[in-house]
Amino acid sequence: MFEKQNMRVRYLKTLEKIRNFLLSRKSREFLIFLFFVFVSFCFWLLQVLNDDYETELSIPLRMKNVPENVVLTSELPKELKIGVKDRGTVLVNYLLGQTLYPVTIDFTDYQDKGTQVRILSNTLQKRIASQLNQSTKLSTIKPDTLELIYTRGEGKKIPVKLRGEVSADRPYYLSEVIYSPDSVMVYAPKEILDTITSAFTESLYIEQIADTTRQRVELMPVKGAKFTPSYCDLTFLVDMYSEKTVEVPVQGVNFPKDKQLRTFPSKVKVKFQIGLSHFNSVTADDFVVVVDYNQLHKNESDKCPLVLMQSPTNIHQIQLNPQEIDYLIEQKLGFQ
Repeated sequence: MFEKQNMRVRYLKTLEKIRNFLLSRKSREFLIFLFFVFVSFCFWLLQVLNDDYETELSIPLRMKNVPENVVLTSELPKELKIGVKDRGTVLVNYLLGQTLYPVTIDFTDYQDKGTQVRILSNTLQKRIASQLNQSTKLSTIKPDTLELIYTRGEGKKIPVKLRGEVSADRPYYLSEVIYSPDSVMVYAPKEILDTITSAFTESLYIEQIADTTRQRVELMPVKGAKFTPSYCDLTFLVDMYSEKTVEVPVQGVNFPKDKQLRTFPSKVKVKFQIGLSHFNSVTADDFVVVVDYNQLHKNESDKCPLVLMQSPTNIHQIQLNPQEIDYLIEQKLGFQ
């Protein structure tokens, strides 16, 4: 209660000081000075705005009457940049007040002129000038040429591929890359469409990721072609390495029907690195270790070399132990 009373007293004292200042002679002189400064600034601003200036304005660009079976494969700019010259008061109106309506291109005006059409800026000049004041001079239009490329129903589905490199921080490794979508539709004139086999992402480089990472990446544009959709959501899955060893039986391949292989030992150890999430999913049955009969004739050693013919794709740093073993080639019963 006492604190509230103190706050009220301080508030009243502050108001009293402000009131006394505003009613003082010095305050009146200061306010009169500010008034004349403001009036002088207004006269100066009006004088400046009566001079001619150049500036750049933006006008939206639109296209209408595009048939459903027509796919535009060239990206028209979303807006045109126009250079204009006029008095400052008019330009301020453009910048702050007056709305410039979109310039619309009618597709039906160009559909009989081929699948690749160049639209010069002078064909748009009258439409732009009709929105400007009569005193305004239109000096430039950027871009000065629009390129319209389209196709009628020509398209195919192609896979998405990553352009770039993504690496994981130790002791992790990049276990999988998930593409969503993993393929897209590409539309283009036939002569361009036949040259496109994959949709590549924009260059992407990420280092030392240690957890699942998601990234939306735009597809790299190809002149005269359109991708639907034009982007891909990438998910990078990381896992931690673990070491595992399994015993795999040795098999013989390319042996004659009357011959059979006997090895010592009959099984060898296969050591490899694998992600923890896949540790239990890989077994000895996923490997095939063989001795090739055709290679034994070239072998000058008493031991035969082993070949790992089959292994899972999600393992790394594979080692056979031993890499060579003792062997015998025996005659099968019934072939003597």
